[in-house]
Amino acid sequence: MEEYRQKLLRLLRTQAYREGVFELVSGKTSDYYIEAKNITGLPEAAYYIAEIILDMIAGDRIDAIGGLETGAYPILQSVTVMSYLKKTPVSSFYVRKEPKKHGTRKWIEGPIPQKGRVAIVDDVTTTGGSILNAINKVQENTNCEIVKVITLVDRLEGAKENLKKQGYDLLSIFTINDLRSAGNEQFELSEESTEKKAISF
Repeated sequence: MEEYRQKLLRLLRTQAYREGVFELVSGKTSDYYIEAKNITGLPEAAYYIAEIILDMIAGDRIDAIGGLETGAYPILQSVTVMSYLKKTPVSSFYVRKEPKKHGTRKWIEGPIPQKGRVAIVDDVTTTGGSILNAINKVQENTNCEIVKVITLVDRLEGAKENLKKQGYDLLSIFTINDLRSAGNEQFELSEESTEKKAISF
């Protein structure tokens, strides 16, 4: 998995990490921004993310994986497809920020069991609010057990601590320190990284 992590880190640093002055959802300003959606929809990155997350939940008997819209979307789909190819199928669902205004008016979309073992994921985590929202809605609408909580990048601004207070351990594939210590000069974009490559399963 370490090779996949390094290749994924390269993509995050070169295509998703930006420095400057940015306003966050909370209203606070930051001197950097991680636009993870720049890479989570890329075939190469989607493959690495799915492989890494499936490795992280191996042995946990996960029935479904979910997250809050919209950052979790591409991650969830990648994991679901890869799990099928590996013959260890895991369904995916997403939690709405607001309930559906018509039809069934659901908070949760997708095949989530009423009772089962669930993992919650997010792309970038700051204080953990998005993940907690997803967890709360799963608990309010099902009898599922949350057995794993995973983020692609932890900004290290309280999410781990806030989730711990609620009884959850946040696992991060990367932290902001990983991205900052991996300067762009470390990742010379080789011909291999710019070509579209077929990945064999």
